[in-house]
Parts: sequence; structure tokens; C-alpha cells
Amino acid sequence: MIISATSVRELCHPGAMVPLIWLIAGIALLAGEMLAGEFVLLMLGGGALVAAGGSALLGLGWLGSTLLFAISSVLLLAGVRPVLRRKAQKSVEGYVHHTDKIVGGPAVVSRRVDGHGGRVRIGPDEWSARSFDGEQVMEPGDRVTVVRIEGATVLVLAE
Repeated sequence: MIISATSVRELCHPGAMVPLIWLIAGIALLAGEMLAGEFVLLMLGGGALVAAGGSALLGLGWLGSTLLFAISSVLLLAGVRPVLRRKAQKSVEGYVHHTDKIVGGPAVVSRRVDGHGGRVRIGPDEWSARSFDGEQVMEPGDRVTVVRIEGATVLVLAE
């Protein structure tokens, strides 16, 4: 590709920068959505990309492309975002975290458990454990019930 003085002048012309600026803004907003996760920046990024396309294809200047950005962003926020939020909410409803299944379940002491520490086996996994009331002492082989989880430690009571 040969770059001539004419093509550089056309590229640097103030009107040629409008689509590029909207494109960069749209990409930045879409990237920001990865951190936010609320679909607002996604909709604004979509509006910025619509404005970039409108200014590039229709020759809209700043005023026209800003108006197009505002209209398309409002339409996306009002029409698309609620649908996406409902779909995202449905995908997490009913999800049970694996630690929620452990609470109330049985465990077997593998290393003496008291108020200061110990180890229990829950299924194939071994967890650090403490006595729930801080006073009970459970010996290896004792069956216990998991009462609560605090970080990576289960609090247990003797059965």
C-alpha cells in the first residue's frame, strides 16, 4: 500500500476523525463492560459503534453522530438491556454452589479436631476443620456433621 500526501491529508481531515473516535470510544466501552457486567457499557458501546458507522457511511459530523449515538444508546438501553439481564438472571437462578451442599452433611475426622483445628474428610476431599463450639474434641474416625463453612475451614459437631 502506497501512502500519498493526498491520502494522509484525507485521513487527517477533521471529518475523517469522527468515525475513528467513535470506533475507539465504542471499543473502550465494550472492554469496560468486561469489568462492569451490568450491560450498560455494552449498550453505550453499541451506540458508539452505530455512531461510528453512521458518521463513516452517511458522512455525519459531530452533531449528527452524537445525536445518532444518543438515540441508539437509549434504544439499546431500553430494548435490549432488559432482555439480556433477564437471560443472565435465569442462567444463575437455581445454581447451587458446591459448598452449599456440604453444610449439614456428614464428614469423617482424619486428624483430631478441636477448637484450634484438625482435618476432616468430606467425600473425596480433605478439609481443615474446627469444632463448632470450640470445646468438643473429635478423634480420627469419628463421624461429624458440617455446621458452617468459614473460608476454607469447616466447623463441625460430633454426631
